[in-house]
Amino acid sequence: MSKTKKNNELNLVRSVNKNVRSSTRKLKPILKSIVGKKVEIAIRNLSFSEKRISKDIKKTISSAVANAENNYQYDIDNLIIKEAYCGKQIIMKRFRARAKGRASGIIKPYSNVTIILTEKQRQTETHGTKS
Repeated sequence: MSKTKKNNELNLVRSVNKNVRSSTRKLKPILKSIVGKKVEIAIRNLSFSEKRISKDIKKTISSAVANAENNYQYDIDNLIIKEAYCGKQIIMKRFRARAKGRASGIIKPYSNVTIILTEKQRQTETHGTKS
């Protein structure tokens, strides 16, 4: 279900969930709402979301957190969501019988969800030129 990849210069951890049963149009607003947030806040927001697809997104974030913790020994309290995007996958085409022997099409789209996490770096405080 998930793949991981780490870029050594930027400390990125990636998790990809393929074949999510939803369209990209429904996924994009949810993904835009979690970008830039801490992982625990994003998971909390998704758990209280009323959207059906938020469970799959939450599962993908949890997989990325587990990869960061187990494979790269990152502190999960410092992880933030750097990027979250989706792409199109296959479209199942079905038909529905209509009146007078006609048929109308039904499309059932699938999507990919990609979550990229990074570790938040501590910023050193400078209090001017004389400190």
